[in-house]
Amino acid sequence: MNGIQLHKHDLQAGLDLGPIVAIDTETMGLDPRRDRLCLVQLSSGDGTAHLVQIIPPSLGGRGADCPNLRALLTNPNVTKLFHFARFDIAALENGLGVVTAPVICTKIASKLVRTYTDRHGLKELCRDLAGVDISKQQQSSDWGAADLTPEQLAYAASDVLYLHAIWARLKALLIRENRLAIAQAAYDFLPTRAKLDLLGYQDPDLFAH
Repeated sequence: MNGIQLHKHDLQAGLDLGPIVAIDTETMGLDPRRDRLCLVQLSSGDGTAHLVQIIPPSLGGRGADCPNLRALLTNPNVTKLFHFARFDIAALENGLGVVTAPVICTKIASKLVRTYTDRHGLKELCRDLAGVDISKQQQSSDWGAADLTPEQLAYAASDVLYLHAIWARLKALLIRENRLAIAQAAYDFLPTRAKLDLLGYQDPDLFAH
């Protein structure tokens, strides 16, 4: 049974999650400029998920006052591993005021090397690369609730528990297909891409004709 540890407001001091940390976020919606950051999930790949509930001061919480989490997100010696990092980086910058870096994105990696399919969602990657079926049933639930349900916590944990295994498979494919360097260049640009989204350059896309 995978372990889930819920932290109110911040990670515990001194928690070492290793050199590569899988991270995901849950928000009130899909617009990082508008929708509140509610939960940040992290895992070192050891089968345990640490879930940090971000509660705004208006609801009795501390909001962006989470120094341990913010330090991890900005630590240049810790690589943050995401699936669809573009959204999560924007949500973290808008919610916590930090630029998360350096980063890896498994969705970008999948699109670069799994060109034989158009299915690059986390559910498909978990099934195809990690041999795990995850449920997305709680994806549209209320993440801003004061008390999250066991089903919500299990869903949130599943978004980070398998990213290390998925990345190991994708990295091997990137090396095999000689695309690791172009993937790294894309990862390096992601914090800027997220900042452009927060500035409103999401639609129309700044890079469109």
